[in-house]
Amino acid sequence: MQVLIAEQDHAFYTRLLTEQAPHLQLLASDDVAELRGMARETSVWLGEPDLLADLLRQGHLPHWLQSTWAGITPLLAADLPRNYRLTRAVGIFGQVMAEYMLTYLLNHERQVQSRLCSQAERHWDTRPGSSLAGREVLIVGCGEIGQRVAEYLASFAMHVRGVASTARRQAPFLEVAGLEALAHLVAQADYVINLLPDTPATHDLYDAALLRRFKPSALLLNAGRGVAVVDDDLVQALQQGHLAGAVIDVCREEPLPAAHPFWTAPRLTLTGHSSAPTSPAAMVGLFLENLEGYRAGQPLRGVVDFQRGY
Repeated sequence: MQVLIAEQDHAFYTRLLTEQAPHLQLLASDDVAELRGMARETSVWLGEPDLLADLLRQGHLPHWLQSTWAGITPLLAADLPRNYRLTRAVGIFGQVMAEYMLTYLLNHERQVQSRLCSQAERHWDTRPGSSLAGREVLIVGCGEIGQRVAEYLASFAMHVRGVASTARRQAPFLEVAGLEALAHLVAQADYVINLLPDTPATHDLYDAALLRRFKPSALLLNAGRGVAVVDDDLVQALQQGHLAGAVIDVCREEPLPAAHPFWTAPRLTLTGHSSAPTSPAAMVGLFLENLEGYRAGQPLRGVVDFQRGY
């Protein structure tokens, strides 16, 4: 079987797959022109949605496409076909996303940045640090990644609540409410973590009206999608003290333009879409698991519903 690999790190993916599945015939590149030629010969694609969207746009169509990203927004463009099987990366981002969140939650509680400033000023800073125990955290987006983040945060004795498309019972969340309850729940949270996918229902959720509902001591962390936040409204909310700070990993436009107000907004930390990088080794494991299911006509992990957008 031939497999097309469309990845910036295609050499590493090729090596891993060659070691673990030597029977596969691999065609790999990160060059769009080369990929177009290779796509004519392959029905199974593995790679980055932005590169693969270009192939779809050129009229090439796989039987099955395995995305190496959790988000598949480039493949959902209105001008692209949808008559193929699409799976997204699942089950490989939970721990790294939880580690990212813990980094910035602890940074906030222990006032790490201000202590570095104190050190630079040669000021002996004796302020006591705070603990995550007992803090209220709201995870907006309770899918596979949100579930793993919740499990880690609950182990730090945080009170974990969630918001999803519909209300449901889901351990270890104390409650998972529907999206209509978002405005009510953010008013109670010390930390609001956005992990929502990019769908029409999730655009512009964090607008001026919602940000005014935050506690002045609360922190917003967005590692879902940039379109969930109204950029100018967040900057204004920070300037006016409606929330204590924001950690922004994803933006509407990436890389962020030099003139964008996020660069200079008070108490806003940019992390450059680094929260949960894809591990090639883990991704290859998922791909080979799904490949076995694909060959056997069995269900695959991470199948995308084009109507829902995830």
